[in-house]
Amino acid sequence: MAVAAAAAGLACVPAPAQGPELAMLNKVQPGLWNLKERGSAQSADKICIRDPRKLLQLRHKDVQCSRFVVSDEPDEVTVTYRCASGGSGRTTIKYEGRGLIQIDSQGIAQNSPFAMTMEGRYAGACGG
Repeated sequence: MAVAAAAAGLACVPAPAQGPELAMLNKVQPGLWNLKERGSAQSADKICIRDPRKLLQLRHKDVQCSRFVVSDEPDEVTVTYRCASGGSGRTTIKYEGRGLIQIDSQGIAQNSPFAMTMEGRYAGACGG
């Protein structure tokens, strides 16, 4: 096979590894988002999202973690992650339309299990 490829002028060089695209997250508009635990009577938390990939690790904010993409679909992504400082998680984000996402995340944070289901609604540009 390699001889045939060489004869055809094709190089048998492995392609460089490319990171997962997570293209659905490109649909999530950067800006101010209201995140609310589904079924909760509490008011929504306002969070400024400059990079939608930050939504994958809401319980491990600003922590360096390695990620593994489980599913990368046009309207849904699922990622597992493990943090060097301890903790891990699995997050699924569903895009339901412009300005509306659903986040389901569970894992271990600060040596305790967590599980949360959040609804995110776009609220406009970040202030400041």
